[in-house]
Amino acid sequence: MEDEVRDVVVVGGGAAGLSAGLMLARARRRVTVVDAGAPRNAPADGVHALLGLDGVSPAELLARGRAEVTGYGGEVIAGEVGDVSPAPEGFTIKMTNGDELHARRLLIATGLIDELPEIPGLRERWGREVVHCPYCHGWEVRDKLIGVLATGPMSVHQALLFRQWTGDLRYFSNGLEPSAEEQAKLAAVGIPVVASRVERLQAGGEHALGVRLDDGQVVEVDVVAVASRMVARAGVFSAIGIETAEHPMGSYIAADQTGRTAVPGVWVAGNATDLSAQVSAASADGARVAAQINADLVFEDTDRAVARLAQAGATR
Repeated sequence: MEDEVRDVVVVGGGAAGLSAGLMLARARRRVTVVDAGAPRNAPADGVHALLGLDGVSPAELLARGRAEVTGYGGEVIAGEVGDVSPAPEGFTIKMTNGDELHARRLLIATGLIDELPEIPGLRERWGREVVHCPYCHGWEVRDKLIGVLATGPMSVHQALLFRQWTGDLRYFSNGLEPSAEEQAKLAAVGIPVVASRVERLQAGGEHALGVRLDDGQVVEVDVVAVASRMVARAGVFSAIGIETAEHPMGSYIAADQTGRTAVPGVWVAGNATDLSAQVSAASADGARVAAQINADLVFEDTDRAVARLAQAGATR
């Protein structure tokens, strides 16, 4: 299998990558999905707002996806990509264990990394008492006392969204003072601003968490909502010219409406290009981009067939 040229190698075994693998396998393509086994949503108890599968655990969803891909003849391998380079047939993908894969097309579905403030107690509670997305977690934290921790220009927006699910919020500005307009909005919907800087999260008494401030005060909440800086996992593709673009919420890999990047033969789907995509959107994006890749291969194969036929006619 190492010497075989795949039609497509999909780097990333999350919702976008497996959905793409499923679509390509059903299209009878030689497809391999490389799964590093580090899904972004691993700390979460369940995947939400996914029609027909609401609440399914992330691990179960991915296990079902892998079984579906392989059930149609696709390949899913566990491992991490260490290097990608151009090759006559397309690309050579070298794994960190030394194995190599060869592909005509490359689909990046590596997702993103959530960068959090360096506040003790925050990372270890991520995905449980510390959440980020109201559409992912809002129902589960409804009517609880939520503390929104400011991290950047989108934090007031985040607080106003979470207000839909509860009437009891605290906005911890953490040194990022809201503008006069933002303060007016927060005040209008009953969200008080706590101006002191946050030193750490700790276990609470009456409520689940205690937010310790630099003035010694501890403000108790049930949940902390924080907007992470979302950074596309793209470093391993820099050697073939893939670069990230900056976004107010982080960085992403730019692509056209079909998922095609600026590098010929390289496509991208899911959170690596759409920072706000939930599992349902990432899965749909993987299927959509996979169909575009399949069409691209069909057109290339047809052009080659026409050229061979013309050449054969010319030599008669």
